[in-house]
Amino acid sequence: MKRQKRNQTARAFGKGYQAGIAGRSRSLCPHESGTARQEWLSGWREARTDQWDGYNMAAQVQKLNNLSPH
Repeated sequence: MKRQKRNQTARAFGKGYQAGIAGRSRSLCPHESGTARQEWLSGWREARTDQWDGYNMAAQVQKLNNLSPH
């Protein structure tokens, strides 16, 4: 059975969230424009907000795992 191709927007959000957890700058977004860039920045912003709200890294990783489609 073939695997379905990953949803690119969901993947961009997850990668942005991971970058936010790691404390990377939003200027490191790998996408030039479009929906993928918006999703990456949304993920980054949400991770930074979670960090400012007091989530520790373990809680953020747990949240990322819950957001990811399986």
